[in-house]
Amino acid sequence: MAKFYCADPKTIILCVIPANQDMATSDGLKLAREWDRDGIRTIGVITKIDIMDKGTNAKKMLLNEEIFLKLGYIGIVNRAQEDINNKVPVEKALDNEVKFFNTHPDYRDLPERVLGTRSLTSKLSEQLVEGIKRALPDIMKQIDEKLNELNEQLDEMGTPPPASSREKSNFLMNLISNFSNDYKNTLSGKYVATAKQEVM
Repeated sequence: MAKFYCADPKTIILCVIPANQDMATSDGLKLAREWDRDGIRTIGVITKIDIMDKGTNAKKMLLNEEIFLKLGYIGIVNRAQEDINNKVPVEKALDNEVKFFNTHPDYRDLPERVLGTRSLTSKLSEQLVEGIKRALPDIMKQIDEKLNELNEQLDEMGTPPPASSREKSNFLMNLISNFSNDYKNTLSGKYVATAKQEVM
């Protein structure tokens, strides 16, 4: 299912990588690089930063110094199960995330754009707009082609049927009248001459 969506060149790929695992062995990153060889539509999301072993950090990952992605990496701190059980509001959890990064000695000096869910949201919004700008000309072309195709089909169908009751009655009366005239002309041998005259 992931391949169905991610193989589409218009898709933005979010590659989630736990900070406490080796990035080089990340299955998600391997698949993302397979679908996006140049790394131009993949955003790396580093999770579990808050549960890394003491003496380790994710700075090199966040600064895009390990496995390069054009759109880079953003570190986030998800709500813990305890927060979910205690029904901590999302907004409060986001504030706690900001506090974690601002007070952590390894991350407080890093650029704000690589830290936090709000930065990820902003980055995704930017990429969505850029993606729409890139795809719009092709989408408009497809719409124009489809419209032309449908208009040709409509032209082949001829005059559309009447819409109002009065127009329908007039249409039916004209059909009956034309049929009667054609029938009389056929019986009297005038049908062929009339048809030729109409062609002329």
